[in-house]
Amino acid sequence: MEVLELARWQFGITTVYHFLMVPLTIGLSILVAAMQTQWVRTGDPRHLKMTKFWGKLLLVNFAMGVVTGIVQEFQFGMNWSAYSRFVGDVFGAPLAMEGLVAFFVESTFLGLWIFGWDRLPKKVHLACAWAFSLATMASAYFILAANSWMQHPVGVTFENGKPTMNSIWAVLTNNTALAAIPHTLAGAFSVAAAFLVGVAGWHLWRRRSNQDVWRSSLRLGGWVGVAAFAVLAITGDTQGKLMFEQQPMKMASAEALCHTEKPASFSIIAIGDVAGSNCEDVKTFNVPALLSFLAHNDFKTEVKGVEDLITEYQAKYGTNYPDDPALGSLAGKPIDYVPNLPVTYWGFRMMIGFGAVSAGIGLLALWLTRRDRIPSGRWFPLLVLGGIATPFLGNSAGWIFTEMGRQPFVVAPNPSGVDGVWMFTAQAVSRLTTGEVWTSLIALTTVYAALGVVELYLMRKYIRGGVEAVMPPPKKDSDSDEAEGDTLAFAY
Repeated sequence: MEVLELARWQFGITTVYHFLMVPLTIGLSILVAAMQTQWVRTGDPRHLKMTKFWGKLLLVNFAMGVVTGIVQEFQFGMNWSAYSRFVGDVFGAPLAMEGLVAFFVESTFLGLWIFGWDRLPKKVHLACAWAFSLATMASAYFILAANSWMQHPVGVTFENGKPTMNSIWAVLTNNTALAAIPHTLAGAFSVAAAFLVGVAGWHLWRRRSNQDVWRSSLRLGGWVGVAAFAVLAITGDTQGKLMFEQQPMKMASAEALCHTEKPASFSIIAIGDVAGSNCEDVKTFNVPALLSFLAHNDFKTEVKGVEDLITEYQAKYGTNYPDDPALGSLAGKPIDYVPNLPVTYWGFRMMIGFGAVSAGIGLLALWLTRRDRIPSGRWFPLLVLGGIATPFLGNSAGWIFTEMGRQPFVVAPNPSGVDGVWMFTAQAVSRLTTGEVWTSLIALTTVYAALGVVELYLMRKYIRGGVEAVMPPPKKDSDSDEAEGDTLAFAY
C-alpha cells in the first residue's frame, strides 16, 4: 500500500475507535447530571445510587476518550501536514475553542465533581455536574463546526492558494454544522440510552438488590432511546436535503442511483454488486418517488445519478490530478469522483437500520417492564446486552459514510461558495515513507487494542459490582442524608 492509503487507514482506525467513546460520554454525562438533579430535588436515595453507579462508568469512558482523542490532534501534523497548512487559518479558531472548553471547563468541573461530594454544598456540586456535562456538548459543537467546514466551506476568502477566514461567525453557524449538531447529539443519547437499557436490564433480570435502581435506569434509557431515534429521523432528513444540495455525488452514491431519475425512487435494499458506477447488474427494492421527496420535499423533482454527476464534476474540478510529484502515483492520473459505492450504500443503511433496532429494543424493554414486571426469559439479558452495540455500530457507520462519501475531496467544494476552496485527499498527505506510516499505524493500533482491553476490563468490573461497588458504607455518627451522599472520592 502507498502512503496515502496507509495514512487514510490510520486516521480511519483511530477516529472510529475514538468515536466509540465520544457519544457515550456526551449522552451519559447529561443523564448522570439529570439523575443527580432528581436526588438533590427529592432526596430519594435511589437517584443517588443511580448517579454514583452510572457516574463511575462515565468516568472510565471519559478517561479513555481523552487518551484516544489527543492522538487525533497529532495526526494533523504527522500524516496530514499539507492538509494542516491548507486549513490551518480556518481550523485554528474552532479547535482552540474546543481545547479551551474541553481541557479547562470540562476538566476543572469534572475534578470538582469527582472530589467534591463531601466538600461542596449539594447545589454547588450539582452545578459542577451540569457544567462539565454541558461543556462536553459545547466541545462537540466546535469539533462539528470544523468538520462541517470540510463538508461545506464558508466564511473564507481564497488568498495565496489557501483559504483565509474572514468570519468565525459564518464558520460556527454553517448550516451544515447546525444540521449535524442535533443529529450527532441525538446519536449520543441513543448510545447512552442503549447502555442504560443493557446494563440495567441485565441487573434487573438477575433479581438482585437495588431493583428500584435498575428499573428506573432501564425505563429512563428506554424512553430516551425512543425520543433520540425520533430526533435522529427528523435531523437526518434535514441533513439529507443539505447533502443533495452540497454534495450530490455523496447522496447519489448512498442510493446507488447511477442514472438520473425523475421522479427518483428510494432504494431499500440492493441485490448484486453496487461497486460499478453504471449499476447494470444491481437489482433494488424501491419505494417510488420517495427519494425525490427526501431530496426536495416533493414527489416529482429530478435527482441526478452518478454518471451525470461525473461529467459535471469533471467540468468544474478537472479530469486529471495536477502533475505534482507530491501526489505519487496519482500525479497526472484521471480523478475518480465516485466514492466507494458499497461503503456509502451499505453504510447509509447500516446507520439507519442499527438506529431503528436500538430504538426497537428500548421500546420492547419498556413494554416488558411495565407495571413492575421483570422479564424472566434467558433471552432477555442477551437481547438488551446485545442491543448496547447497535447504536455504536449505527454511529460508526454514519461517520464512515459521511467521510468516505466526500471522497476524493478532503475539503469538499461549496457549489455556491468561493471558487478554488477545495482540496483533494491525495494532496493532503505528508511526504513520508511507507515504512514511517506503517510504523505509526502498527504502534497506534497496538496501543489502542491494549486500551480497549483495559476499558472492557474496567467496565465489566464495575458493571458486575453494581451499586454496592460505588456506594460507601453509611457513617455511623450521623443520620443526615449527607452521610448517604458521601463517597470514597479516591475511588473515582
